[in-house]
Amino acid sequence: MRSQPNALRGRWRERALLDRLLASVRVRESRSLVVRGEAGVGKTALLEYVAARASDDEVLRAVGVESEIELPFAALHQLCVPLLDRLERLPVPQRDALNTAFGLHAGDVPDRFVVGLAVLSLLGEAAEERPLICLVDDAQWLDRTSAQVLAFVARRLEAEGVALVFAEREASSILAGLPALVVEGLDFQAARALLEDALAGPLDPRVRDRIIAETRGNPLALLELPRGMTPAELAGGFGLPDATPLGDRIERSFQRRVAGMPRATRQLLLIAAAEPIGDPTRLWQAAARLRVDVVAALAGAEDLIAVDARVRFRHPLVRSAIYRVATPKERSEVHRALAESIPDGIDPDRRTWHRAHAAAGSDEEIAAELEASAGRAQARGGLAAAAAFLERAVELTPDPGRRAQRALAA
Repeated sequence: MRSQPNALRGRWRERALLDRLLASVRVRESRSLVVRGEAGVGKTALLEYVAARASDDEVLRAVGVESEIELPFAALHQLCVPLLDRLERLPVPQRDALNTAFGLHAGDVPDRFVVGLAVLSLLGEAAEERPLICLVDDAQWLDRTSAQVLAFVARRLEAEGVALVFAEREASSILAGLPALVVEGLDFQAARALLEDALAGPLDPRVRDRIIAETRGNPLALLELPRGMTPAELAGGFGLPDATPLGDRIERSFQRRVAGMPRATRQLLLIAAAEPIGDPTRLWQAAARLRVDVVAALAGAEDLIAVDARVRFRHPLVRSAIYRVATPKERSEVHRALAESIPDGIDPDRRTWHRAHAAAGSDEEIAAELEASAGRAQARGGLAAAAAFLERAVELTPDPGRRAQRALAA
């Protein structure tokens, strides 16, 4: 297998800035930064660079996932789970607010100001032991509540020894005003070297220059788009131009690759795409229920997904491509397996969400569970999540009168 081209080729300016950020944190300063750029430009690679350089520090991660954008505190929960054993050290109002926000205890709707102070205190407590690096990828898909709390925290970091680094595609109002690093495409020389490293066969110089120009030096596009071209197109430039937007073209390239993979590999990738928490245990359990040979399946997907302490896709477009290329029946099977892998009483809202996406038609039992989940979400202050649960409940409700009531509540 050929080695993967260096995803950070030519990123000297960006790496220097991130190195300075890490140096600041290690002398007990705190820093926040928004890494901004289009899909595939290398934001995730830069976050991975920070994680690798911070091997002696504590690194926390959260990833915004499009399917969880309406679930309150979902991303914040991802980030803070490793620190929950420190909750008892917080002032009682802050501890109670986080316990309620994360569904650990019942209580009144938590004040978001108090939740923000609680997260700030929790990160500060963790940083007392060693510098703390918080990496938040795909911030454009954070649920609004988490985004507001994390932006609140980012603006109030002072001398805690905490770095909070976001990656987002476009400027957002929630993160406005925070220091930003705009990541652009590679220059011509770096783009040419990356493209030539990625290709084993001949490449016509005119085709090479056209690919670099059309991708604007976007590293992921440089690596993925040639995979969909025939040797004749690469060698001689034969073929019609594609006017599809760049992000769609990259995703379509991933879809072609996934469609040609063995069934077991596609199933495993679909399980990971449908379960955004990134918990390997759930991945293994759902795979076992579908009788997927995990070892064989992973062997064919190493360049698309990594599984260690967390399940991570090489790029967010891989996740969406995998989910979209699957048939409704395949998605239903995977959601059912994921629901069955969550024990009763553990994360009931996510279990219900998976059951709802596995349902083939009307189902009053699941609709009632969704209504209960909506109530819990609303109690935590997640109005958008409550509406999302109720909207799905409406789709599954067989009785017209009850369906109307749930629609009105949504």
